Amino acid sequence: MFVYRTVFVSTPHDVTVVGAGPVGLMLAAELALAGASVVVLEKRTGPDPALKAQSINLPTAEALDRRGLLPAAERAQRETLARLGPFGSRFTGHFAGMVLDPDLVDWNDPDLAAHTAAGAARMVPQRELEALLAEHAARLGVEVRRGVEVTGLTTTGDTVVAETTAGPVRSAWLAGCDGGHSVVRGLAGIAFPGTDPELTGYQAIADIPDAHLLGDGWTWSPAGAYRHGPQPGRIATVEFGATTADRATAPTLEDVQASLRRVSGADVTITGLRATPTRWTDNTRQAATYRSGRIFLAGDAAHVHPPFGGQGLNLGVGDAVNLGWKLGAVIVGWAPAGLLDTYDAERRPVGAWVLDWTRGQIGVLRGDPKSAALRGIVADLLATRDGTTYAVKKISGADQRGGPAGGHPLTGRYAPDLRLADGSRLADHAHDGGFVLLDRTPDAALARVATQWGARVHPVADAPAAPAGVLVRPDGVIAWARDDADPDGLDAALRRWAGEPAGVTPVA
Repeated sequence: MFVYRTVFVSTPHDVTVVGAGPVGLMLAAELALAGASVVVLEKRTGPDPALKAQSINLPTAEALDRRGLLPAAERAQRETLARLGPFGSRFTGHFAGMVLDPDLVDWNDPDLAAHTAAGAARMVPQRELEALLAEHAARLGVEVRRGVEVTGLTTTGDTVVAETTAGPVRSAWLAGCDGGHSVVRGLAGIAFPGTDPELTGYQAIADIPDAHLLGDGWTWSPAGAYRHGPQPGRIATVEFGATTADRATAPTLEDVQASLRRVSGADVTITGLRATPTRWTDNTRQAATYRSGRIFLAGDAAHVHPPFGGQGLNLGVGDAVNLGWKLGAVIVGWAPAGLLDTYDAERRPVGAWVLDWTRGQIGVLRGDPKSAALRGIVADLLATRDGTTYAVKKISGADQRGGPAGGHPLTGRYAPDLRLADGSRLADHAHDGGFVLLDRTPDAALARVATQWGARVHPVADAPAAPAGVLVRPDGVIAWARDDADPDGLDAALRRWAGEPAGVTPVA
């Protein structure tokens, strides 16, 4: 009897990405755009059917916008809103189950007003985002090998060998985007410190004939808390003191029904599930390092936390767009010294903030009297204009910092919506994945400075206005800005982030 096994003949790639979820696909696409050859390995034979995040934040939507994917994301939002009805268009998020009233938000707040172009692409569920990014990566020539599981890692000199169920795969670099139970993280020996879980949650879209027995929105009880709606049949439960280690298998209809009955106190019956439900805990951890030699971590492989607000999905996409262009620059040969070190330095603080943001919600969600009292205080704060605006800015990522601060208030922030005199927006000029330099000087003084960097930097001329100059990195972070026409500091910023000038003959 012969046993046949498919074995890939491994042609070395620049990068192996492990995991074909949104984070892995986004990273692979960014690397391909930078000029690197990439292969993606995914142990699943198809997309993950589980019910996960239902929306994306502004930095994620703007990352799609910069790559020309905004129309596709807007279509996904329209389809989502058609399912949710009119409530979905007004949903601003929640903090620990306390829904934020959109009528209380100061939409003229400078941070919110600066990021509106991608507003029609926020309600994009994770499954739709994954499909969108899979198509994007395929157009860029990224190869995705499904049904391939990584079983070992070896680094020798300038090569990483991934042992897999389909044979060895060799590359110069490897990125683990393989989720909270990351095999890559474990094989690389990277510690994963944090806090242990104290609750179990379920999320599902179910058929519940006696749904009238349930409250609308979030409801608390001595056994925990549950949410019913806004999408018809959508339920979520939280049970404190009931932790489970069994996350390898999807929960059953009976699991979800039992949890809903315990926390609601109602004898409701679930007759069917419209999507694969998910089980989660408040296990909260961050990798000790996002890099070990030629191996990187991104997404849930680098950080895990409760799923409130879909923050994990957005955090992972942010990791991908930050790492993608930097590793690509090293591969094609123009990266300045220390560029890869800035990946951990820039993304770790954002990850730590998200972990604490979700930990705080767990503290408010508990059913004990002390937490209930705290919940009342937080509810009062969120019932104010300033409180709601603050929370919406945090949840949406409108005030998120993507890089180090500089001499201008915009430096280190994600580029705002900058509309140009020709009717285009600055993001429209970022589709090729390079640096974009907005030049509003009357004599193109900034563009002349950037000429030395050739195709790495795309100058965009515009009518004089403030800011007069803005240098945007490939990940949308502003590396330099100035309100007047003085190019002071631009050369230094270009050398810091875009490397040495291309093709310049040294002066004797």
